Amino acid sequence: MIVPIGPIHPALKEPIRLKLQTEGERVVKAEIEYGYVHRGIEKIIEGKTWQKGIYLSERVCGICSYEHTQTFAETIEAISDVDVPPRAQFLRVIANELDRIQSHLLANSTFFKSMDHETLFMHVLELREYAMDSIELLTGNRVNMGWNVVGGVKMDADERHFEPILENLKKIEERFEIVRSLFAEGPALALRCKGIGYMSKKEAIKGRAVGPIGRASDVKEDYRVGHYTYDDYFDFKVIRRTEGDNYARTLTRFDEIPESISLVRQAIENMPDGEVRTPAEIKSGYAMRRNEAPRGEVTYMIETNGNLIKNISIRTPSIPNMDSCAKYMIRDVPTVADAVSTYASCDPCVACAERVAITDEAGKTIVKRWDEVI
Repeated sequence: MIVPIGPIHPALKEPIRLKLQTEGERVVKAEIEYGYVHRGIEKIIEGKTWQKGIYLSERVCGICSYEHTQTFAETIEAISDVDVPPRAQFLRVIANELDRIQSHLLANSTFFKSMDHETLFMHVLELREYAMDSIELLTGNRVNMGWNVVGGVKMDADERHFEPILENLKKIEERFEIVRSLFAEGPALALRCKGIGYMSKKEAIKGRAVGPIGRASDVKEDYRVGHYTYDDYFDFKVIRRTEGDNYARTLTRFDEIPESISLVRQAIENMPDGEVRTPAEIKSGYAMRRNEAPRGEVTYMIETNGNLIKNISIRTPSIPNMDSCAKYMIRDVPTVADAVSTYASCDPCVACAERVAITDEAGKTIVKRWDEVI
């Protein structure tokens, strides 16, 4: 029997179609069908100035919005040989890690909601508010921050901002272990998580899974390692697990939160003096840059013609993670309900998946997948 879920369904927060092939209750195969909210945002950016391009890039994804602007800015900075002041680099790390905290908490709360665990869902969302308040204190906004510019950040921050941010992080820490233990040690949740949605390390590599989804299957990549700011100034541990199931993916996100809190503290304690923005003269050229968004690798490839964006290609983590989910994780789960929770465990973002637009010789738009383009 084929069981369709979506594109409009109470279990899905965004429109996408899951087609589950079942034998009795057991799901033996799954397919994902994209294209219901396609926006062609890459084509829209072409011909725009970097100021308009960075504004649009922040709207590729509603949750990982910050990392898109940072990666966009770093790509233009590489083309134009712009040196970002150390203080701006530290401020970017603070915003990056605060965004990672809120995203991981939202992802886990959504996972708990998919299993109808209302208590954990509400507890985790409440913790997320402290991270969102901290983002607002730093940037002035909660979701689309509008903070990064080519050459640094729009405005400085000082102790008036840092002290309440540190207080909010302390509030998260005070309740974090309780919330984590409710999940990690809860017998009912363990029955529905451990061994469910399994993906081996070999499958994760073959499916090109990234971020916490890959690291939960013992894939080592974290693109903060190798990033010039993190390598030069900061110390943190890459979280990896070996179980490769829904339990591991949820705990990987939970266990990355203390590391992000530590990075924010390191940035505030060692904040250098100086400017927060270097004036930039945009040059013509091409560059590619990667960053570690909360969901995994974000890559920007940009070609400029003076101050205008000639071509842009964006690789987001959602398609490889969602494809891996359908091909490996959902396969052989015991029930359709477990298929829904497994899909939620991979932290899907349909918005950032629906973005690639290529035109043919006649000017007609052709929608393609990123792996067919890059």
